[in-house]
Amino acid sequence: MEALRSVSGIAAAMLQINIDTDQIIPARFMGGTDAKGYGEKMFANQRFLGDDVTPNPDFVLNQAPYDRAQVLLADRNFGCGSSRERAPKALREFGFRALIAPSYGGIFFNNCFRNGIVPVELPIETVRAIADEVAASQGLATVTVDLEAQQVRAPSGKGYGFSSPAILRQMLLEGIDEIGLTLSRKDEIEAFRALDRARRPWAYLEGC
Repeated sequence: MEALRSVSGIAAAMLQINIDTDQIIPARFMGGTDAKGYGEKMFANQRFLGDDVTPNPDFVLNQAPYDRAQVLLADRNFGCGSSRERAPKALREFGFRALIAPSYGGIFFNNCFRNGIVPVELPIETVRAIADEVAASQGLATVTVDLEAQQVRAPSGKGYGFSSPAILRQMLLEGIDEIGLTLSRKDEIEAFRALDRARRPWAYLEGC
């Protein structure tokens, strides 16, 4: 799993509500077992002109400097719909490391952490204010998302605090998954097993 402590970069705004996972990675690209290549087809219905090849010049992520964005500003209920992990995979492959929106689809929100992306929840008024600052700079001003400090810094330097689920935050900060998190507590687990074995020896098989 990929670690993230802080990211500072160009921010692109897609301020439409209910952008679902089928918009992020359309179902026609879901076949096969290949774990990569989804970033190329991310937002294909909006990004291309009907043939999945020709770029749509009106789509924000086809326009410089937003085609190099690392932060995505979104509206309410981003990532809703079906629970496809390829949606955050596609966003990460494109280059996004942080999302800022008022709310997310629940499964999508959790999957972001496991794919190296921090999903930040801020009020829509705050998201719009940040988007306005970015637009005023013609996209060149950077937005910082600091997971360690749990703070977003707008181009003006104004800070906005946010909170993340403690375990998911720890996993992303350290770049570990649930198995790695469990193994990081190996000494505590072994100490418990030793005490428990003394209390309940009948519960343990020979040699375990």
